[in-house]
This record gives sequence, C-alpha cells and structure tokens, in this order.
Amino acid sequence: IYTSKEINTRNIKIINEYAIEYNDILIGHDLQHRLDFDTLLKYDKNIFDTKIAAYELSPGQKDYDIEDISVRITGNSFNENLFPDIKEKLDEQIKTRGLDRAYYEVDLPCVKVLRDMEDTGALVDVDVLEKLSITFEKELEKYTEKIYQLAGTEFNINSPKQLSSILFDKLGLSTGRKTETGFSTDQEVLTELSAVHDLPRQIIEYRELSKLKSTYVDPLLYMARHGDGRIHTTYHLDVTATGRLSSSDPNLQNIPIRSTHGARIREAFIAPKGKKLISADYSQIELRILAHLGEDKVMISSFEKGEDIHARTASEIYDVPIELVTLSQRREAKAINFGIMYGKTPFGLARELGIPQSVASKMIKRYFERYSGVAKAREELIRKAKMKGYAETFYGRKRYLPDISSKNMAARNFAERNAINSPMQGTAADILKIAMTRLWERLHREHKDVDIILHVHDELVIETPENIADKVMGIIKFEMENTAELTPALVVDINIGNTWLAAH
Repeated sequence: IYTSKEINTRNIKIINEYAIEYNDILIGHDLQHRLDFDTLLKYDKNIFDTKIAAYELSPGQKDYDIEDISVRITGNSFNENLFPDIKEKLDEQIKTRGLDRAYYEVDLPCVKVLRDMEDTGALVDVDVLEKLSITFEKELEKYTEKIYQLAGTEFNINSPKQLSSILFDKLGLSTGRKTETGFSTDQEVLTELSAVHDLPRQIIEYRELSKLKSTYVDPLLYMARHGDGRIHTTYHLDVTATGRLSSSDPNLQNIPIRSTHGARIREAFIAPKGKKLISADYSQIELRILAHLGEDKVMISSFEKGEDIHARTASEIYDVPIELVTLSQRREAKAINFGIMYGKTPFGLARELGIPQSVASKMIKRYFERYSGVAKAREELIRKAKMKGYAETFYGRKRYLPDISSKNMAARNFAERNAINSPMQGTAADILKIAMTRLWERLHREHKDVDIILHVHDELVIETPENIADKVMGIIKFEMENTAELTPALVVDINIGNTWLAAH
C-alpha cells in the first residue's frame, strides 16, 4: 500500500489520460470503455477500476466523474500521477465496508468479458429488420385509424394533452391522477381505463409498437447497414442501484420477452452460417433465492420436484390440486409470487389484478400462511436493513436505504420494498455476472471460436460452431448451475436455434 508521499512517479507508466500501469497493476477509470480488449486481457486480473470502485461505495449515483472523485479523495485536481493514491484510498474504503467480494470477485472480473462481448457483437438479418420496419409501420397506420374511429376525431396520438382531452373531456372517462399539465395518461391509468373503454387499450398497443419501432427496429437496421452487420451494444456495470447490468445504444434489456412484437425483434438476431445460437436462462432464480433465504420447505420442495412454481402457488392459495389449477388462477399466483418479492401491498395487487382489495388481502394472507419461511425472510430483511441502514446481497453488495426508518410513510414503505427486493435481485445479478465470467474464461481456454454475445437480465446468448454445439451446451449448463450453492439448486433452461427467438 502506498501513500501519496511514497509514490515514485518513475514507476508510473502512463497508458492514456484515463489509465496507468503502476507496480504491474493496471489502474484506470472506466477501463472497459477506455482501453482495447487486448490490453485488458494482458493485465487480466491485475486491474483496478476507480469508476467501478466509486460505484461500489455509492451505487445509484448519476455519474462517477474522475475529477470529482480525485478532489473528494485527494483534495487535488485529477492527473494521472494521482491514480495510485486514489486506488489506495478507494481500496481501503471498499475493504472497510466489506465490499471486497462484490468488487474483486463479481464486478472487476467482468470488465474484460464485457469488452469482448461489445467488440464481438450480435449478428442481425438486415432483410428481416427491413420487412419488420415496413410491417410495424403498416400496423401503426391501422392502429391510428382505429384510434381515430373510437375517438370520433383525428388528433395527435403522441400528445398527452390532446389524448387527455379526448379521454376525459370528450369521452367523459374517469379522470384518474392529476399532473402539472393535466390528467395523467400513463400506462397505469390507461390500463385501468381499458376496463371501461376500448380506446385506452388501443393507445397502449400503439405506444408499445411505436416504441419498439423507434427504439429497436429502425436503430438496429441503421447500425447493421452502417457497420459490420453486427449490433455492438454497450454494457454498464455502474448504473443500477441493485447491481444488475444495463446496456445502451441499444438497450437490449427492454425488448419485451413475451410479447409478439418483441419476439419478432429477437427473430432478427441470427447465427452466422455454420454456427448456432444457444440461449441459457436461469429458471426462476429470484424465487429460488427467496426460498433459500427463508428456508421455506413448501417452496423448496416444489422446486426440487420440478413443479411449475406459479401453479403450485395457485394450488396452495386456492386449495385445489395442482392439476386442476386454471390459467386465471396461475396468472394471479404469478402476480403474487413476484409481488411478494417487490413488497407489493394488497392495494397494489388489487390494482394489478383488477380485484377488490379485501380479496387481495386474503390472498396475501393465505400466501404467507402456506409460505411461512418467505414471510419470516421478508421480516428479517427489513429488520436488518433498519439496523444496518442498507440491504445486502449474498456477496456483500450494498444498497443504502437512508429512508428505512423515515417518519414519512411513503418514503419508508419504498425503502422497505427495496430492503426486500434488492438482496434477491442483486444476488441474482451477482450470480449471473460470476457465471458469465467463469463461462467466458473456460470457453476462452477450451473453445476460442465460441463467443458470449448477449447478456439480458437472467439470460446469456452464446454463438458457437454447429459441430461442437452439444459439447458447448454441456459446458454452459455445468458452469451456470454450479456458480452458487442454493437450496433449491440453480437450474438453467438451455435451448439452441438459428435465431435468438428459436433458441429462447
């Protein structure tokens, strides 16, 4: 460990204004995007990234500027010679706060992996995207005609003010929430209004299709035409408060997984000739973490039997045999399973399912009676957060919750929901990042012609030569399922195809 007074600047090899080599360690700020892959691979595990370290210490900030960090930590304006001093002080804080596992074992090893994924990119079919753009445009025109017909007049569908006037003044629908510019026309309001009029539902579908076309189809088409035919998204380790990876240009995390339109976009991602795409997706990882955390015997047993967990929950709540659970009951049980993880209240569940709040309260009460371990786990997570001031993942990643004991009920409730959700969502994110790194390192040793090309939530997409696809699938499943020891064990759903859609 060096202090600013002991640093011998002659030992500093300046690589660029954002990175140096010091005592065989690569120290820099945002190394993933400031250096090329070969340089990152050369130093391998001997790196220290000040941006990720600052994020680890204070997740959820808008940005992590090196000048701000330098002034705060050293009292001096930034220059490259200060990197060793900044590293020393950040490293000391990371270890003092117990963040060393999250930083050194989870996030830092991802840097070279993510840079390789960005450089490799994912191949898309330009013809499919061109046809999709035309198809979406025609569908938008049909939605527009239908919306005008239902409204009884033409108006700017993309104008919240004009839409508000149509819905609440002209059609006289329930006005909902008031905003500074008028009554809200957001997704939640439109969903509620869809129960009494068809226009709001058409608006929702129009907005989804319009967003997919403008955010994905057309930009992807432009990138493919003006590049190498591959989409090179940018991954970020330092954006989300929970530790989840995010991506931009384009943000692939927001492509709808289960919608028809989202599926058509995934169909445009293809394998090159002689290769296949493999999709490996953790099965219900957050619910498995919840079951592990609460040592809930009913939920653990269900997972170990390989049951449909949402059908099992419906069976428990409605007291019917699992084979007699209806699709409607399963849908409601699924909402409860995920709602419990996000701290959803009876009011929130009632609104989501369109049922009376009293019914929602009884459903949640029944849920906690059957899953008593889950109920205890939730209480314990909130208790620990109030005692420590933060929520924590299995790997020591922390999300600070200053409002956890606030007198303001809304602020306190929000913090309590994060106290419940962050350990599960954050642990799932940590597990996937560790799995991705271990898988990449093994593939890099044994099969250099196999590439991890996409990371979306709990899913990895791998591009492999067709002749070794079966072997690679076995490696992927082994590495991902053995990343962490949970009860119930991790399970990976793995499929193969010529397109992302077919593989998923």
